[in-house]
Amino acid sequence: MKTDSIFYHLFQTFPSIFFEVIGQTESTGNTYQFTSVEVKQTAFRIDGLFLPSDDSADQPIYFVEVQFQRDERFYQRFFGEIFLYLSQYERANDWRGVVIFRSKNLDPGVKPQYRELLTSPRIRRIYLDELGEAADQSLGVSVVKLVVETKNKAPELARQLLNKATQEIADEVVRRQVIELIETIVLYKFPQMTRQEMEAMFGFSELKQTRVYQDAVEEGELKAKLEAVPRFLALGLTVEQVAQGLGLTIEQVRQAAEAKTSD
Repeated sequence: MKTDSIFYHLFQTFPSIFFEVIGQTESTGNTYQFTSVEVKQTAFRIDGLFLPSDDSADQPIYFVEVQFQRDERFYQRFFGEIFLYLSQYERANDWRGVVIFRSKNLDPGVKPQYRELLTSPRIRRIYLDELGEAADQSLGVSVVKLVVETKNKAPELARQLLNKATQEIADEVVRRQVIELIETIVLYKFPQMTRQEMEAMFGFSELKQTRVYQDAVEEGELKAKLEAVPRFLALGLTVEQVAQGLGLTIEQVRQAAEAKTSD
């Protein structure tokens, strides 16, 4: 999964985190919907857009970009997309732009034509490696920091976030969503991690409640069943009997048998 996809998934699920990152209250996110929009006739797609509800005309539209690589033409494209959107979608709301950089050295700087925009209150630049105390005080901001944490420090931070989520979030559904989000980020950072390693990192009692863990368990059980197919067939059972006994489809049994034959 691409890094920017993780951020957009995070903002989609918990819009309050974005507003925590830019120094506003969590409740501000309740009046916004995070979405993406196509800018017609330009081949531009704005992936990060916080649109206020129709009855919140006093709240600004937020254009959000996540940058994890250096792009010398970034600001030309960013401002171009913003003004094309404003010209095509007539809304009464004011607007703000937020750029989230992995680190300050990825900020290419702006050309003179756009200098006034960057020095105005309209544009906010966030450098994830400089979050500082905000990340220590806020669970949401800490989850954002986990995305850019080093692989050496990420496991410990993930454990801390898991404990914090368990202690601070009373709503079971929200708590489960946060835990799964933390797990998704860890899997992104460690794509080769096994289920056993995930258990060791997160603690079995919490991990076993998450969707990702349960999917892994189901995948492991299915693999074991498929591996058992050739042995049952060798005992003289029919395809139908094996399928019924193992809870598989007839097609799954046949494919498992063919795979064994081709080995």
